[in-house]
Amino acid sequence: MLFSDRQEAGKQLASKLTSYKGKNPLLLAVPRGGVPVAYEVYGVTGGSLDLVIPRKIPAPHYSELALGAVAQDGSIVLNEDIVDRLAVSPEYISEEASRQLAEIERRLHCYRGERPYPSLTGKTVIVIDDGVATGATLRGALKMVRNQAAARLVLAVPVGPPESIASLRALVDELVCLSTPADFYAVGQFYKNFSQTGDREVKELLKKAWR
Repeated sequence: MLFSDRQEAGKQLASKLTSYKGKNPLLLAVPRGGVPVAYEVYGVTGGSLDLVIPRKIPAPHYSELALGAVAQDGSIVLNEDIVDRLAVSPEYISEEASRQLAEIERRLHCYRGERPYPSLTGKTVIVIDDGVATGATLRGALKMVRNQAAARLVLAVPVGPPESIASLRALVDELVCLSTPADFYAVGQFYKNFSQTGDREVKELLKKAWR
């Protein structure tokens, strides 16, 4: 499956989420690329649109390797096998998580200003991104939603590798994924246009939704 761009992927994803129309779901997009996808879903389901920002906790000396992830409420998910194999100290994890939280706060303020963050308690929450690779950072977002006592947690993505999607399915009440190709290398492989979503586009789409 090949999507022309994130807007088309969002439209296709929305067609699989029509059951949530009229049920006032809270859509939490992972910026930046997840925002245009989620905006198309929001146009069909209604409800409200906001952000969830998980950040990778990188391994010491191996910045591309994820020890786990942290979300904006401080929720941390770790890959214990990697932590043990590299003998990473709790102090390193705590310090790096604090650094990533500071960046999360900066981005939240950049995109949302002083707007109060919505309560997730008792809500149907749909977490949306433009695709999944390893799923490491998304795990932080899903843990945050669980910690906030959402009534129903849905993960919706256009594409992801079979093993990552299978591992994430166990963490949610429903997982909607349009394609799980075996020859997966990167999310951008399945988009004709996978140009970077800019900060301005994120803010403009949020403003449209909030109006």
